[in-house]
Amino acid sequence: MKLLSLALSASLLAAGAFAAFKPVGCWFGSCGTSALAQPVQAMTPTPPTPSTPADSKPDASMPTTATKPSAPVYSKSLYDITPLPKSRIDELAKKLTKEEAEVILSKGTERPFCGTLLDNKKQGTYVCRLCGLPLFASDSKFDSGTGWPSFFKPFDPAHVATRRDTSHGMIRTEINCARCDGHLGHVFEDGPPPTGLRFCLNSASLDFVEKGQPMPEASRPVAAATAYFAGGCFWGVEDRFQQLPGVIDAVSGYMGGRIKNPTYKQVCSEGTGHAETVKVTFDPARISYDQLLGAFFKFHDPTQLNRQGPDIGDQYRSAIFTDNEDQAKAARAFIENQQATERFRNRRIVTQIVPASQAGAFWMAEEYHQDYHLKNGGHCPMPGDG
Repeated sequence: MKLLSLALSASLLAAGAFAAFKPVGCWFGSCGTSALAQPVQAMTPTPPTPSTPADSKPDASMPTTATKPSAPVYSKSLYDITPLPKSRIDELAKKLTKEEAEVILSKGTERPFCGTLLDNKKQGTYVCRLCGLPLFASDSKFDSGTGWPSFFKPFDPAHVATRRDTSHGMIRTEINCARCDGHLGHVFEDGPPPTGLRFCLNSASLDFVEKGQPMPEASRPVAAATAYFAGGCFWGVEDRFQQLPGVIDAVSGYMGGRIKNPTYKQVCSEGTGHAETVKVTFDPARISYDQLLGAFFKFHDPTQLNRQGPDIGDQYRSAIFTDNEDQAKAARAFIENQQATERFRNRRIVTQIVPASQAGAFWMAEEYHQDYHLKNGGHCPMPGDG
């Protein structure tokens, strides 16, 4: 899956009324036994702003809750944010207190000035109480004066999903954990710069991990690995790798040449020695390096020397730039095994195996080369394209 590159946009968020609550046994820090506030039924809702009509959908720049995808989903910060199945959510919910379950699972709201994290001034990360996904960081926390922990941006935009909330006669934008769909609170357009947003959170929805303390396993990013493959025009190779479950990111670029930061024009016309290469970031827990090698040999013809189909030149050569000795051993063994198969018995595999340390830096290609298939609806013909 391609990294999710999602940017917050205040102008598109559905503006909502500030939720006024009638406290039950709690006011300005004097909390009773119940953790929930009761909405004032007689409150007149603030109408939506002209730029966000009443029937507007949640901001497209933030993920909305969806059905479980067929492939894993990753955030830009390398977290697995694949929506959890109900069975897993039910299992995690067993650890919640009654008050936490009311907020997280039943969309309840704490009384103002009662949350345990409201006055927390420590440096660290606020993670989902249910599944552990990092949601907010202390450097975006501010005192909104509303009585709830407030932040002006998420830890990663892809970690916080939104949906339109019309409960209690108001139009607001609810925020949820993108992985477990746990209710967090709401987001409003009255926050400080640079976002102008106020993410209003329930302390019950969060756990806090202080800076310097080990992150729980559920709150850690994927232990990602990197691989480099050159197999002709990088448009098609990148597109094919992006479609593999377990691939977090695939980026087109140049590798194995003699000059720094080459341009596409230089690579094609000045004999720099670079190969059009795709840098693949992957989750070894989801897809192995051997599986990447197998896919790579389906994506291109490894018997064509310094060319791939109609594209001719050493920039289109077949090469594997190995990130470590384990990858080098795996690549050599894979090619040896493939050479003995019926497919290659009478054709010599010419794929180069070069340590990345010898090939030099990977240079990212120009922006118009990235996601070429998504931008243009097609790519260079490849095996299996018909």
